[in-house]
Amino acid sequence: MRRNIIAGNWKMNYNLSETEDLISKLVSGLKDEKLNCDVIICPPFTSLSLASSLTKSSNIKVGAQNLYFEDNGAFTGEISASMILGAGCEYVIIGHSERRTIFAENDEIINKKIKKALSSNLKPIFCVGETLEERESGITKEIIKRQVVNGLKDITEKNLENIILAYEPVWAIGTGKTASPEQAQDVHNFIRGIISNIYSKSSAEKLIIQYGGSVKPDNAKELLSQDDIDGALVGGACLKAESFIAIIKAS
Repeated sequence: MRRNIIAGNWKMNYNLSETEDLISKLVSGLKDEKLNCDVIICPPFTSLSLASSLTKSSNIKVGAQNLYFEDNGAFTGEISASMILGAGCEYVIIGHSERRTIFAENDEIINKKIKKALSSNLKPIFCVGETLEERESGITKEIIKRQVVNGLKDITEKNLENIILAYEPVWAIGTGKTASPEQAQDVHNFIRGIISNIYSKSSAEKLIIQYGGSVKPDNAKELLSQDDIDGALVGGACLKAESFIAIIKAS
């Protein structure tokens, strides 16, 4: 039985005092809850150490939003896996659509980052998703298959156990549009089929596949009730304690 994972991607939001305020509300709001899911928050790099400290005695885990695939060196502005681990993280988001589109990350770069995360004992949250133009052109599954296959190139079946996959339709991120539960379920089921073909049916059944794209308290329960949706990668709604807690409780 797969356990849902609810992760909050803060993106480029919140300084240290704002980080402390939000986390204190989350810790307080969840401390007496018997959760049906695991919870991860992914603040900006500058807040990771503080977030790890503030969540140490709670049921909240911490992840980073990105990493570089080299260990160290002349890579101005980049962050290494060891730095992220040193800040107390267990997880790292890789391949988010904003990294793909704004920062021109391709499948090869994403594959390198996944390998670096795994070799450093970080668990990747590996994102895939199609644009509105690609969906309207009827090539959603072609795009998803390419991203999944290329992103997981040379990743062993054993290492797959430490990967969370997140389906995020690009057209639904930050737009207020959401894939219908049926649309999301269809793609999640398709992804599970790809994993079954690459690895095994057993690995496909164990893989956690989150949905991301304008997840809110009022649509979370219906999305999370789908057979192949195992949690959510939440954007805007994770920046307010009340809405993020409501999504967690809907799991």
